[in-house]
Amino acid sequence: MLILDDISVRIAGRLLIDHASVTLPTGSKTGFVGRNGTGKSTLFKVITGELSPETGSISLPKNTRIGQVAQEAPGTNEPLIEIVMKADKERTALLAEAETATDPQRIAEIHTRLADIDAHSAEARAGAILSGLGFDAEAQRRPASDFSGGWRMRVALAAVLFAQPDLLLLDEPTNYLDLEGVLWLIDYVKRYPHTVIIISHDRDLLNSATTSIMHLDQKKISFWRGNYDQFERQRHEMLELQQKAHAKQEAHRKHMEAFVERFRAKATKARQAQSRLKALQKLKPIELYVESNVQPFTFPNAEKKVASPIIALDRADVGYEPGKPILRNVTLRIDHDDRIALLGSNGNGKSTLAKLIAGRLKPEKGTLTLAPNLKVAFFAQHQLDDLMPDENAIEHVRRLMPNEPEAKVRSRVAQMGLSSEKMLTPARDLSGGEKARLLMGLATFHGPNLLILDEPTNHLDIDSREELVHALNTFNGAVILIAHDRHLIEATMERLWLVRGGSVNPFDGDLDDYRQIVLADAKGETVAQEREDGARLNKAEQRKLAAQKREAAAPLLKKVKESESLIQKLQKQIADITSKLEDPALYEKDAQKAIKLNKELSDLRTKLAEEEDRWLELSTEYEEAMAD
Repeated sequence: MLILDDISVRIAGRLLIDHASVTLPTGSKTGFVGRNGTGKSTLFKVITGELSPETGSISLPKNTRIGQVAQEAPGTNEPLIEIVMKADKERTALLAEAETATDPQRIAEIHTRLADIDAHSAEARAGAILSGLGFDAEAQRRPASDFSGGWRMRVALAAVLFAQPDLLLLDEPTNYLDLEGVLWLIDYVKRYPHTVIIISHDRDLLNSATTSIMHLDQKKISFWRGNYDQFERQRHEMLELQQKAHAKQEAHRKHMEAFVERFRAKATKARQAQSRLKALQKLKPIELYVESNVQPFTFPNAEKKVASPIIALDRADVGYEPGKPILRNVTLRIDHDDRIALLGSNGNGKSTLAKLIAGRLKPEKGTLTLAPNLKVAFFAQHQLDDLMPDENAIEHVRRLMPNEPEAKVRSRVAQMGLSSEKMLTPARDLSGGEKARLLMGLATFHGPNLLILDEPTNHLDIDSREELVHALNTFNGAVILIAHDRHLIEATMERLWLVRGGSVNPFDGDLDDYRQIVLADAKGETVAQEREDGARLNKAEQRKLAAQKREAAAPLLKKVKESESLIQKLQKQIADITSKLEDPALYEKDAQKAIKLNKELSDLRTKLAEEEDRWLELSTEYEEAMAD
């Protein structure tokens, strides 16, 4: 169990966390959310002991092993598999001692402990983790120095997962993963045997892998049972109740103030007026929470639509070296209203295809045909480095509007989601999310017919990602998207293309089907199921097997739905009683009823917590039954 008791954290004179208390049960999977810059990563440093809190304390069971991804990715000449296995320090130390130990009793103890920690399977376990994160058997034997920084960070992640700490802290782990790696990580975290806290803005990860949410906002930390969607719903309900209570209290306050003002000078009413005045002074104001607005994304629509197909590729080969194409015989078309997500693990050619479509690469063979007057906007994360570091956003935009007045330039920058203060900030001092907004605004400045986005969400918080969803859905052109954010893909894209094995083909399934392929690939399995005699199932047999699974799991599903209905009923009862208790008149008219309602409210909240725990257990059991 992790206990944060009355924690306050201050960095460089700035208070980030103010007297926060949270208790996380052992084995919990908790998402840690909040706007960028609020102090989430700082709290991780406090938990690991790297920073000391200004007030309060942190309590963990004795000998708890805490693990997090190393800040510096390994870049040595050691093979990846060796780097990962060395992360288990106990195993490494025991093996080293076994080489030199001479005492028979100690040798026996060493080998007993090695058996207890399953040391003999270490290489297979490390290999499975590396495979899930995108490294095949050959890559696992190569030195870390052969790989770029992003791939090395995957090795660092593999190392901490292999070590299996009692408390695993993951800070934006999906930033250096592709969609395939994210799907594998979700499955791994769900099965992880110890406590996990994940800082993430990936809605699918928070919904699929976590069972509770910590929310850091306005220097306070709140704890919520359930995944991110449940947290968001419950929080909005709480804010609505708070706003209603605030409105009622203000109405009551104004009524009392009017009474006092009217009768305080009359002798017959002076006593009552003084009594109301004292009550007014004692009335504790209900703080009205005001959510900070997230600036929207705005993509200018193309002035003129172009006829379909806007792009056609016919038997095209493309690559970076003559005679060594990454993609071969690509034949496809893109229409003016297409919404296409590119699937495929890193290294298969998604970005290569995007650059070909954007005109940044030319086909080595075959043809690429563009519609006349086609405007293409291309955004990729690596382009953040192309911004002029010493120039602010206004100076960047003015190049595109050289003859326009200052007010119009500022207005255009504001449409990109940058505040007046940030407009004047040099690009080097902008946050990653602010740079991404500026770069997207510059890329789409002239109203493209086709928008190509290559990993647009890496530096965006969860609310900004939702704004990106709205912007893409209102944009009137075609969109090609490469992203590791499943929610973004499912909320905006209509077609899937699989880039794999040097080819590009439509993918007829959905992302659940693709997830099964990814997990099977990581395990070296095939997605197609087989009979007991080893023969492959045909489609009819697969449908029959799926129906049998659904039938077997039907009683569980019924319990899940009954639990969901009960939770909704309890939530409604709690909301009704809370609404009654917010009426100040209740306490004056019938104090006993108020006491009774408070007890009912406490009992209902206890029942709700118990039922939510039951729902989580049933849901997990049902998911496991359907996955078997």
